[in-house]
Amino acid sequence: MTNPRILSGTAHPALGDAVSEALGTEPVECEVERFPDGELRPAVGHVRGEDVYVVQPTGPGVNEHLVELLLLLDACRRAGARRITAVVPYFGYARQDRRTRSGQSVGARVALDALTAAGADRLVVIDPHTPALEAMSSVPVETLSAVPLLADTLTGHAPETAVVVSPDLGAVKLAEHYGALLGRPVAVVRKTRLSGSDVQAEELIGDVTGRPAMIVDDMISTGGTVEAAVQVLLAHGAAPDITVATTHPLFVDRAPDRLARLPINLLLVADTVPPAHVRTLPYRVRTVAPLIAEAVALLHGGEPLDTLLMRG
Repeated sequence: MTNPRILSGTAHPALGDAVSEALGTEPVECEVERFPDGELRPAVGHVRGEDVYVVQPTGPGVNEHLVELLLLLDACRRAGARRITAVVPYFGYARQDRRTRSGQSVGARVALDALTAAGADRLVVIDPHTPALEAMSSVPVETLSAVPLLADTLTGHAPETAVVVSPDLGAVKLAEHYGALLGRPVAVVRKTRLSGSDVQAEELIGDVTGRPAMIVDDMISTGGTVEAAVQVLLAHGAAPDITVATTHPLFVDRAPDRLARLPINLLLVADTVPPAHVRTLPYRVRTVAPLIAEAVALLHGGEPLDTLLMRG
């Protein structure tokens, strides 16, 4: 059996190179030509008859990286690849898994259909915002989790009195996963989103009085959810000793400034997108390259991924 072939787009080439290195394989040559009007034209090296894994998170800017991924998949298909897997550590549009009012699109379904039409035989994603991706996809979706990796880092950092905090109702299962791995209780903040960047936190379920808090979420975009959660925690008597952990550090808009103003003692992130450091904060990055490499090796060998899959 030949080795799996790793092809990196331009969204996060360092991650793709790290996956190739972990697998002991040479990455597929790839060139992405950019025209003056922003149009892209990728060209890939020899992949005929190969099992190809295209590594391309669709983080900021989401649209450009998604279109590039579609073109890379099509290029591999037209070059005769035997099987093509889209490895999308951060899957943009996952938040658009249903309509909230009449006249909206379902962006997650549109993106999945486009990836399949472009040539993807399978997808690999990490901690997506919705667990419904596979139900919407016509090809298999392998959903990995970076939570055990991040929780392992937090094990030596979390005081025995610490509480794991879900900053909204959507992250409860994620917080429970962290809580089970760390052996810590879970508290939940209920929020109302006022706009794409502003959030109002309204109440807290759980006891945080005098205790350090560990806020966990699948992504941090503008930082509004974390900011609102910290305000509620402090108002309910939590110690000004906050840890924040996230799989996807998007950090757009005012996020760096917002986070820098908060009493955060550790900001822990995975590198599903290229992580941008937030000044003045203790900051740590854990790479998901070994996780992706292990998944690729198992898929290439036809083995199950049970131990790597996201819970819940």
